[in-house]
Amino acid sequence: MTDVGPNLAKLSLGPLLFNWPAEQIRDFYFRMAEEGPFDTVHLGEVVCSKREPFFAKFIPEVMDRLTTSGKEVVISSLALVMAEKERQGVRALAEADFVVEANDISAALALVGRPFHVGPFVNVYNEGTLVYLSGMGMKRVCLPAELSGATLAILAAQKSCEIEVQAFGRLPLAVSARCYHARLHDLHKDGCQYVCAEDADGLAVDTMDGKPFLAINGTQTMSERYVNLLGQVRSLGQAGVSRFRLWPHHCDMVAVGRLFRNVLDGQLDAKAANRQLAELVPDAAFSNGYIHGLEGHRLIDDDLLIA
Repeated sequence: MTDVGPNLAKLSLGPLLFNWPAEQIRDFYFRMAEEGPFDTVHLGEVVCSKREPFFAKFIPEVMDRLTTSGKEVVISSLALVMAEKERQGVRALAEADFVVEANDISAALALVGRPFHVGPFVNVYNEGTLVYLSGMGMKRVCLPAELSGATLAILAAQKSCEIEVQAFGRLPLAVSARCYHARLHDLHKDGCQYVCAEDADGLAVDTMDGKPFLAINGTQTMSERYVNLLGQVRSLGQAGVSRFRLWPHHCDMVAVGRLFRNVLDGQLDAKAANRQLAELVPDAAFSNGYIHGLEGHRLIDDDLLIA
């Protein structure tokens, strides 16, 4: 690598989007506290409020472990708020004494008057929206995945808040009022039996002619491929992106995080890191098309379309 200086950009571990057993989630975060190379760790249920009670009892202990290890903890809100109980949950977050990431505009409105963050489920696509939300109190935004590198650089140049970019994992694309997992098993959403737990990293969905297309995770639609910006994080960091988000998956997230940290710091070549990442997540297909202004499922290497 010709540019070997350390990059000041930080790493974030996004909120867990999948339905894992509560004790497994607790142990996962305990390991992140002890070994994870992440500056920030997000907790909180984003996808389905029915999952929330299972892990809630462990949150105080997990938060204590993470903060004691020097990590910033952010609580992420639901991405779709519909029921009165969910609205009450948003109001409770707005009154709590910790940093909150709003993933629904109603949460952002409830947080006006105090510093808050905005997650990728809120559509922030241009300078006007960025400046408007910053005026409400937004200090950090994790931008939607569809934005190109050129657009990210323009938004970062506004310097109105910290800019975070999704750099690893299945991308959250949409959230519905309906539960795809329940319907797949001939169940109603209210009686879903939590069947989404059967697919720890989401369930891949093929087209009618058998081609990989998307993935489902309860009420959520996700990308079938895992976004992988190992080859772009240094240039994005130099363009003003201050944070990179890695989404938790069933793989060695400590090792994945270290790959990104080493590439950011110039200690590891992106090509070597990509080879190691493929070994860590052998069943995943990668993509980075959006960052190049192309279709999201594409994978670009050395400016050549290879998949």
